[in-house]
Amino acid sequence: MKRISVLLAEDHTVVREGLRALLKREDDIEVVGESRNGREAVQLTEVLLPDVVVMDIAMPLLNGVEATRQILRVVPATRVLLLSAHSEDAYVEQVIQAGAAGYLLKQTAASTLVRAIREAHQGRTFFSPYISRRLVDLQEKSMDRGRRPRKGAGRLTSREVEVLQLIAEGMANKETATQLGISIKTVEKHRQHLMKKLGIHDTAGLTRYAISAGIIEAGGPTGSE
Repeated sequence: MKRISVLLAEDHTVVREGLRALLKREDDIEVVGESRNGREAVQLTEVLLPDVVVMDIAMPLLNGVEATRQILRVVPATRVLLLSAHSEDAYVEQVIQAGAAGYLLKQTAASTLVRAIREAHQGRTFFSPYISRRLVDLQEKSMDRGRRPRKGAGRLTSREVEVLQLIAEGMANKETATQLGISIKTVEKHRQHLMKKLGIHDTAGLTRYAISAGIIEAGGPTGSE
């Protein structure tokens, strides 16, 4: 029997080791790789081609939502399950828009995560019960709003979201350029476009926006290890 290959993307070592130990007990699941930030998760997915990626939504360098978008662009056959301690509508909406196969709260029972991996591998979606209820509420709100423009990070390009996250994590233009493999001048242009698009005029404002849009968590990157 071919086992379900899983990539774990979690920046906290203790949590990642716990997930690995949990999945190791399952005969039909194999952990084929681990990553500590969103950018690494995308790169490893391209190399390892896992069936399922289990990823924390609050990842350094590239958050789980944007990493999901990039993974599905380069390896569309891979399914992504996002884990989070947050159940706010902003997070739920972004996860759906990104194309994730599921969204689980971190307080979910271990057996539920295993079930979610199996469901995702079968091409189905899986959400924590509370998230499922929020989806119904969001659908009703969406119908009430009609065609009013949606606020949030959906207005930004993928590259703009990447730049915004790194700015909000406190990186200078040079560091951001190095991380993304682009020039400092290009980073400066993206910063200018972000401020113009969002009507924001300073770095502090960009950081506040990144937090409110669910791109980073309040308090910035966790630092992980």
